[in-house]
Amino acid sequence: MALHLIKLCVGAESIEDLREWVSRRALTAIAAGLEPHSSHTTRMVPKRVEELLDGGSLYWVIKGQVQARQRLTGIETFTDADGIGRCNLILGPEVIETAYQPRRAFQGWRYLEDKDASRDLMALGGGTTEMPLELRRELAELGLL
Repeated sequence: MALHLIKLCVGAESIEDLREWVSRRALTAIAAGLEPHSSHTTRMVPKRVEELLDGGSLYWVIKGQVQARQRLTGIETFTDADGIGRCNLILGPEVIETAYQPRRAFQGWRYLEDKDASRDLMALGGGTTEMPLELRRELAELGLL
């Protein structure tokens, strides 16, 4: 069973904002001769790396709701210019929309067990992917999605 991470997507107002950020990062990687990907730098290094890289994803909380995920493809540790240990979460280029799931604000990232993870919208079916974003958000806040 896969293990995931969950993190607030600070600065993003919508999935579209996240997708724009990811596409810019992927283009930067391609320009450097690398596979398309994005990365996210954190202070803390996950200890359960093997479990995370065995099919895990980073779930993004946008505006108080889990709304999307990206596949975790690598975890790289490094020391920054100030001598502080950091970690790059290497993420796949695809932003996958998930069912909305309310989450309170928290700092950093948290582990997320597969049984507690929000499911992909495409896997749920039912036409929710065709609904306007605002309608989906309102229905999720009412507990109807």
